[in-house]
Amino acid sequence: MRREARDALRDSERAISQANRALAAAAADARRLRAEAARIAQRRRALEKLAAERQAAVERMLVARHAGGAPDALRVALSGQDPASLGRRLRYVGYVAQAAAGVLGGYRDAIAELAGLARAAAEREAGLRALEQASRAEREKILKERRSRQRVLERLAGEIRSNRKEMTALRADEARLARLVQRIIRIVESVPEPGGPREPFSRLRGSLRLPVRGELTGRFGAPRGAGIEAKGVFIRAPEGQPVRAVARGQVVYADWMRGFGNLLIVDHGESYLSIYANNEALLKQVGEAVSGGEPIATTGSSGGNEETGLYFELRHLGQAFDPLRWVKLK
Repeated sequence: MRREARDALRDSERAISQANRALAAAAADARRLRAEAARIAQRRRALEKLAAERQAAVERMLVARHAGGAPDALRVALSGQDPASLGRRLRYVGYVAQAAAGVLGGYRDAIAELAGLARAAAEREAGLRALEQASRAEREKILKERRSRQRVLERLAGEIRSNRKEMTALRADEARLARLVQRIIRIVESVPEPGGPREPFSRLRGSLRLPVRGELTGRFGAPRGAGIEAKGVFIRAPEGQPVRAVARGQVVYADWMRGFGNLLIVDHGESYLSIYANNEALLKQVGEAVSGGEPIATTGSSGGNEETGLYFELRHLGQAFDPLRWVKLK
């Protein structure tokens, strides 16, 4: 029964993470579409002004023609004037006709471009409506999964009260994470580091920033009962706050893990790993490169954690060490 509840919690929290990642992607697409729509609107305004100016020029030429102010070629040829004067008049008629053709051509081009921009604007509007509809669906999915998660947590709480084996579960969770870290170290040691030269992580000691702003409520080495000490720190923070990578690296794990919820691990080279747990959503996937300060997740309470925030570890060669000795707190 307990295994079923934990599996249900895993599935629900994975779904929440995926829906939040889709929501973040939709928001980025919507920002891009709005920027494109703004550029199209600005171009349309400029073209409408230009088309109006060219239309006015065409109207003035037509009025002048009808008033007899601009001679046509036949009338000039039949006027009986001397050849030199006639040649000048005909050249003038040619210039006027060429100018009129140019103005009319420019007017037609402006009208055609306006029509194209109108179609592009309609496509952007349709895209935004589709994104808004998809975003509403993702929000509904998140709300549904949160309700499901709450029911699972209530089941788990009842089982924990009736069966006091939490320390055994805690040891199993920590052992599971340790095995995962060792497996990751074996893999990354056998694969060349991606990207160009980077500053060695070991030189960043004392200059790192904590991955999220909040209240430090759990410290490295603090007793957790039954001889178990914390391997990292817990930072209490509201749900949905951005969790940022402490330094450049590559995501080597991004999935749900029992006891740690939605878990993300970044490889920084030199066998250094940073670990981010209890997230509500994972914004990056395995294989993606990240830069220092880039959002990689959002805070939550996944994995059955009672508080909302972030559990954070730093490890070297698989061994956890105190992150606070490496960060700049002010």
